[in-house]
Amino acid sequence: MQNHADPYLQQALQWAAKAVHPDAEALAARRLQGGISSLVYELTLRAGGAERAVVMRLFDNAEWLGNEPDLALHEAAVLQLAASNNGVPTPGIIAYDETGSESGLPAVLMSRLAGEVDLAPPNIAGWLDGMAQALASIHDVPPGAFPWRHRRYCDASKLDTSPWSRYPERWLAAAAIVLGPEPESPKRFIHRDYHPTNILWSGGKVSGVVDWVNGCIGPAGIDVGHCRVNLAQLHGLEAADDFLNAYCRHAGDAYTYDPYWDIVSLIDYAFWEPEVYGGWTDLGVTGLTDALMVERMDLYMLSLLDRAAAYAY
Repeated sequence: MQNHADPYLQQALQWAAKAVHPDAEALAARRLQGGISSLVYELTLRAGGAERAVVMRLFDNAEWLGNEPDLALHEAAVLQLAASNNGVPTPGIIAYDETGSESGLPAVLMSRLAGEVDLAPPNIAGWLDGMAQALASIHDVPPGAFPWRHRRYCDASKLDTSPWSRYPERWLAAAAIVLGPEPESPKRFIHRDYHPTNILWSGGKVSGVVDWVNGCIGPAGIDVGHCRVNLAQLHGLEAADDFLNAYCRHAGDAYTYDPYWDIVSLIDYAFWEPEVYGGWTDLGVTGLTDALMVERMDLYMLSLLDRAAAYAY
């Protein structure tokens, strides 16, 4: 077993091994990159002479836990519901420790999916189409009485982009739209953090969707909009628009596009000066700058105002 500096890891490894089998032992733990709000490890366990790979998330963000102390319970419940999706592999829940009383920190143990994150695909059209098809499949999951509901992260009435944007007055116009009445939208099971870093690929196809801790019931447009913000920054406006077109094609009559939800998702990002997402650089992305992120955010915002002009906002 290699040495690790992360606090609580040894206790968490003992918990994880016992959750898989009373006689299991942890052989290795590898920190997974791409996330910045929790500690995620791929574990290699051995039980009965056989080795098994699993994934463990440890919630170590005190501020996040202070606001949402049920994070481990939440993700475990989301994974159980997501398992009813027939189109996209999702991690299976093995065990969870809601309070961290056994694992040292609130923890979720889940199965390891095949595949890797791909942020620079050779065929971007196929990449966007695969992500869109997977998302449409997720939105087909019957939400039932799932208790967690979508909420906005930021108050648009307090938005001030003047420290970084060339168009602060246009941002205020966008904020005014989402301060108005919400459009009618069917309630769907949504991932709530759907973007390329949470999608695994194998053989040019989506092999799984991970990081379900924010899953909830809400408008499908929140997932579409969240992914589009990420794509607009990572690959530019054309990629964000192509993803939208692909999603609309796969979702069919089940989805009616409304730019309102794109703007809600965008404003959740705009409270902080845009910068290159650390999860991308951790996964090897190069060539992006903070100045480019600002430029792309502005251009994306302007494109959404153009779309909104056709609606009665």
